[in-house]
Amino acid sequence: MPARELQEQLNTLREQLEQNPPLSDAEREHLHQLMAQIESELKLEQSTQDTNIADGVNLAVERFEVEHPAIAGTLRNIMNSLVSMGI
Repeated sequence: MPARELQEQLNTLREQLEQNPPLSDAEREHLHQLMAQIESELKLEQSTQDTNIADGVNLAVERFEVEHPAIAGTLRNIMNSLVSMGI
């Protein structure tokens, strides 16, 4: 089920952030806000497409892929789950 996989990926991202990678406060806050948005969508179980979340995840992937490839990889997995859920 995509929702369960998405939650597992969010948990992986949360664990990565708990390892305190060298992120600025703004980067860390951006990721926390993005995670909160995604979790909100999961709770509402909306099947409508919300391009704001998809765009936010894509931008985060681009932002972190060079300096934080593990975080970017997890964000890509989250994006794939969102797409498979129709969000």
